[in-house]
Amino acid sequence: MTSSDDFQTMFDLAPVSLWLEDYSGLKQLFDRWRAEGVTDLAVHLQADPARRAACMASIHVLRVNQKTLSLFAAADQDELVARLPEIFRDDMADRVIGELAQFWAGHTEIQNETVNYALDGRRLDVNVRIRILPGHEHDWSRALVSLDDITARVRAERMREASERYARGLFERSPVSLWVEDFSGVKRLLDGVRAQGIRDFGTFLKVHPEFVGRCIQEIRVLDVNEETLRMFGAPDKPTLLRSLSRVFRGEMHDSFAEQLRDLWDGKTTQQREVVNYTLGGEAVHIYMQFSVLPDRQDNWDLVLLSLVDITARRRAEAYLEYLGTHDVLTQLRNRTFYTEEIARLSRKGPWPLSILTLDMNGLKQVNDQVGHAAGDALLRRAGEVLAKLVDTPSCVARVGGDEFIVLMPDTDERGVRSVREHLNTLVDLNNQFYAGPSGHLLSFAMGAATCRQGESVDTALQAADRAMYEDKARHYEAEGAGPRRVN
Repeated sequence: MTSSDDFQTMFDLAPVSLWLEDYSGLKQLFDRWRAEGVTDLAVHLQADPARRAACMASIHVLRVNQKTLSLFAAADQDELVARLPEIFRDDMADRVIGELAQFWAGHTEIQNETVNYALDGRRLDVNVRIRILPGHEHDWSRALVSLDDITARVRAERMREASERYARGLFERSPVSLWVEDFSGVKRLLDGVRAQGIRDFGTFLKVHPEFVGRCIQEIRVLDVNEETLRMFGAPDKPTLLRSLSRVFRGEMHDSFAEQLRDLWDGKTTQQREVVNYTLGGEAVHIYMQFSVLPDRQDNWDLVLLSLVDITARRRAEAYLEYLGTHDVLTQLRNRTFYTEEIARLSRKGPWPLSILTLDMNGLKQVNDQVGHAAGDALLRRAGEVLAKLVDTPSCVARVGGDEFIVLMPDTDERGVRSVREHLNTLVDLNNQFYAGPSGHLLSFAMGAATCRQGESVDTALQAADRAMYEDKARHYEAEGAGPRRVN
């Protein structure tokens, strides 16, 4: 096999789209325009679309490789060449001017990102590299063009940019005051105290009250949203950030000391009521939710705070309180309420405290196969059932996507069995009511545990979780055997 044969084989089998083209007609066209006095090619082409079309028509395809045919869904080179207007159209029109301008400027090797279209209509984002081959610089009669298909990357970038715009829009337009802060300096100070062998942080703060002020000085506010400016009467972000000492003053010292004690104890998600001040000096009673983002637990350099003005009208206050303690989709209590309630029950009982952990079976399959609208409908059905399951002081909370917890104070194991039987009945009735071609069976995996006074509630929660996962494993082992009741 000759070296020429080797080249042809490598050309045909190259994993990127390759085009061998003749640009001599383009050079002749450029030479004629220069002789006519054209100096700015971009202006010349934009003045008359026919000139741009003439440039494209002057370029002749000599050969393409197999990757090119498969990329553009062409049966052979003849079909590809005959249908070039379908490939080079629309978005490419403006971008090709940049390529032509580079050749006009004397470059013999250029690179550009543009848009082509496959013959089956698919849009292709491509990275184009064009090089006039050595020995042909005088007439441009041989040019090698390579196209890298970057459609997936461009699509991912568009999605990322759209996601960023969406997230930024949600942040800026949120009806709740949002703060993004950096607490890494606070963490370094706390770690330094711990390294000194301090174990009783509460006593440490009493002896060293100035430590609270040091920690406050280490907090960096990275961003705030528009509602924050409105709430605190600030004309813009720089003005607010320069005036933080006027916003956080008075009893904030004691509130922040409580926050530090919680952080010392590992509570990186917190809720509390505090008092801040507008730049005009008016007190604002606020419900604050503080959370170190999950992927920043090691250094606390990204913290999200939401501040809700609870000094507003009574009706707005009631509405915000409802949103703060209920899940909108299922109308059940949410994780915030659950966190507070489990903390209260852990302190005060009454005992025994029984815990029922529930996880919906099959929700992911419904979302994947039918769509999230159907999954949301199934979640609403779960809310209908669980809302009827227990009476006060027991409660049901949605604590995750398809996870629920029933808290039953003053309830022993026999009471738990009764609740489980009641749940079986409610699930059966719900499935009968929604039976039909589009109906999906509602089903729960369940785990239960009972905790008596002096025993660890966390241990009971873990035991209930283990039992629930065992029940879910049994459910999926039994899948295919027909409808299944909650056990």
